[in-house]
Amino acid sequence: MTLWWIRATVDDRPGYLSVLTASLALRGVNILTVQVHTTEQGAVDDFLVDAPDTLDEADLLAAVERGRGRDCWVARSEARGLADQPTRVLGLASRLVRDPDGTGEALRALLGADTVTWRPARAEAAGISGTTMVLADPGGGSYALRRAAPGFTPAEYARAQALVELAATVGRRAVEHVTLVLPDGAELGVRPAVADDLTAVVELHQRSSTRTRHRRYLGGAAVPAPVRLRRLLEPARGLTLLATAAGSDGAADPVVAMANLLAEGDEAEVALLVRDDWQRRGLGSALLRRLVRQADMAGYAALVLHVQADNAPMLRTLRRLGRPTTAEHDGALITLTVPLTTPHPAKVQGRAPR
Repeated sequence: MTLWWIRATVDDRPGYLSVLTASLALRGVNILTVQVHTTEQGAVDDFLVDAPDTLDEADLLAAVERGRGRDCWVARSEARGLADQPTRVLGLASRLVRDPDGTGEALRALLGADTVTWRPARAEAAGISGTTMVLADPGGGSYALRRAAPGFTPAEYARAQALVELAATVGRRAVEHVTLVLPDGAELGVRPAVADDLTAVVELHQRSSTRTRHRRYLGGAAVPAPVRLRRLLEPARGLTLLATAAGSDGAADPVVAMANLLAEGDEAEVALLVRDDWQRRGLGSALLRRLVRQADMAGYAALVLHVQADNAPMLRTLRRLGRPTTAEHDGALITLTVPLTTPHPAKVQGRAPR
């Protein structure tokens, strides 16, 4: 006996599935599992079957057609196909919890895709089109999947998008609650920002000098409006990190620095705000290095920083990265570009056997 995977579209009408299964049974084909994908064209049924060795692909196609199935696709399967779909998805989800950078490989294994490619550009038309699937990455960018056959179904798209969202959540948590030790021995907590941090971030701005705020926002020194700060705390694409120092007398840990990675297209803009009493202690350099690692992992082509020409501390911080940098001068403003060359780990090629 040989394992086969069969996909066929059947009219979503009473009795039609039984006609197809009867046609297979007449040829000694044993149906091991069935999954039904509802589409506008009808019910797309996936069968894992055990067929006599005397039957080949053409015989199975003929059996499906005689059973009123259409748009049939047949391929040999492996013993691991005996695991039901929920079990496979849970296994892949468990793998992502341990390694969120393995999103591309997990998608390939889930869908048998020939190629899985992460792109920094936001998905303009997420969804499926035949044998192509585009998934939106909540962290910014998108995944493009392709396979030779069969075409993707809405159910497969929903499973894949859920897997991508899980990976994004796990990846975000992977950088939470890191303890940072500065050269002078001071310890701070570093974590991604959330909306509830608004009050603490407003206080950070209020306790920073006019000069520090002006260097961060270039055009003004006033504390930004809450609506703007909320956008910075949870950007549509990118990441904001907060550094917190130990509070006194049981008070909440104050936020002493904010680092923004704001993505647009295939580039990401970086900006730092460090409270005056925490400047020149290595905190800005440490936060910048973490943002660079995040941008590298996300696959952005370059980082962009807009810095005032007289902001010597920020220029020194950037030089400490030790990366090639290009500079464009526009009066008192310098735009610095840092190319990123690390390939994204989600770029996977090669067909996964079924």
